[in-house]
Amino acid sequence: MKIQSRTLAFQGSWKSEGKAPPIIKNPKPANIERRAAILHLIREFFAGRGYLEVETPLRIPAPLPEAHIEVISSDGWVLQPSPELCMKRLLAVGHEKIFQICKCFRKAERGQRHLPEMTMLEWYAAGQTYNDLMTCCEELVRHIARGLGIGDRLSYQGLAIDLAAPWPRLTASDAFRRFASIPMERALAEGDFDEIMGIEIEPNLGQEHPLFLIDYPAEKASLARLKPGVSSVAERFELYIGGLEVCNGFSELNDAAEQRRRFEAEQEIIRNAGRAVHPLPEKFLEALAHLPPCAGNALGIDRLIMLFCDAATIDDVVAFTPEEL
Repeated sequence: MKIQSRTLAFQGSWKSEGKAPPIIKNPKPANIERRAAILHLIREFFAGRGYLEVETPLRIPAPLPEAHIEVISSDGWVLQPSPELCMKRLLAVGHEKIFQICKCFRKAERGQRHLPEMTMLEWYAAGQTYNDLMTCCEELVRHIARGLGIGDRLSYQGLAIDLAAPWPRLTASDAFRRFASIPMERALAEGDFDEIMGIEIEPNLGQEHPLFLIDYPAEKASLARLKPGVSSVAERFELYIGGLEVCNGFSELNDAAEQRRRFEAEQEIIRNAGRAVHPLPEKFLEALAHLPPCAGNALGIDRLIMLFCDAATIDDVVAFTPEEL
């Protein structure tokens, strides 16, 4: 009641002075309320499974060198594109099950499904693989759906999506055979993998049921463990619901020497693209020697909220977009 009274008092001040109300874009109030409910349900889900909620710095000295992500500089350091570096260091010192909800930043990412400042959920668990993560994803999304009172049927942009588990899985190579205009091997050789994935494949995924796209080519998973016995494939997955990519998870690589080699290869790609190359995250590489077998997942909360609000654009589920600040 105190918050309501203060709000009314503020509104009364500009009315009594004969001034126009402040011009503030007001997203659908129901979306903002549902956003709060979803954040509560996420925390409830992980707390109920023994995960520790952690906080790590938003501003870091060196990011992961990822060719497809451009970072935002901050007084000689960078704003984190992901909390992965620090969270894995916590895992390496004995915190076996952790999660975090935080802000992440990526330069020049703006569109109907992208914001340069986004809200991310990441979680990690020792002793797990990407198969465990996929099961956890199913349980998390279904927990949210039950908490919101919608059961196993999600309506999104004219689609009726069945959330009943288990959700189907499709390998990246099979997705190319089914939906792409050229084979995956050719797309990789010609540097068109990501473009074809985004334009030809992704819109077809998760139309009737949420779908896990699994077993990416090794060169498209620089932080993931290779699939045992198949050196060309990494244990990586992405979850798609209604054609929308929701998360990216994998069985974690914990070989420091191999990780350094992959990082240096990513740095070379970044250098050849004419972008600034940041130093390698040496403290992370040192900690990697102590990282237990584990798996981790990064889930875009803004996109998840789009699904549960039946919102066509990411702008409809955040209080402010960059253009309004």
